[in-house]
Amino acid sequence: MTEQSYNQALVALAQAGLADLAARNANPGSIKTPAAESHFLCNWMVQSLKERRFSKLVADDLTRWIREGRSKGAGAQLPQLLQRIETQYLPAMENAEVGQSLQALIADLEAQGWLVILDCEVSGKLRLDSDGQNSLVISVEQYEQHLVEGKLIKSITLYMRADEQLIAQHAVKHALLLSQGDKKASCIKHHKAYRLYPGNRQPALALLQA
Repeated sequence: MTEQSYNQALVALAQAGLADLAARNANPGSIKTPAAESHFLCNWMVQSLKERRFSKLVADDLTRWIREGRSKGAGAQLPQLLQRIETQYLPAMENAEVGQSLQALIADLEAQGWLVILDCEVSGKLRLDSDGQNSLVISVEQYEQHLVEGKLIKSITLYMRADEQLIAQHAVKHALLLSQGDKKASCIKHHKAYRLYPGNRQPALALLQA
């Protein structure tokens, strides 16, 4: 039996949660307010974690969402979270041409006036004087060696400066899963580091579009 990947485990969790929420809402007597739905899903996640219903790969996610559900109530937006996961992950998992999608993303950003730099070696701490312009930098070593004949053969780091939801929208448009932005891991001032993996195989929750 093939072990589940993180992506598969996450989608299985999201789909099961949405299915059980839909079954609960099908009951004419159920209260269907955002607060009630979030409360239901929070309890559902608690029970799922206790029963080890899903892969241990998503245990940390469940723990975090339970904490947010308890502290924020409807503000945690748990139904919307699971829906976003299903909506964004399924096309990305079916994307067999991640390298070509990355090249299409780069071309799209250039066409929209982003400052795109692919011919500079990124090492140490750098500063890009772009006057606040949206920008993307990929180290030339990674761009030339990790992206071979349109195929992404190794993970690649994208240093990006832009509104994070705009970045998420572009990723969704091209069926790409980018890691959460990491400012501390970035070598370029005012940029965050995002990782893209072959096959979109992220090891943790990807950047999600709101």
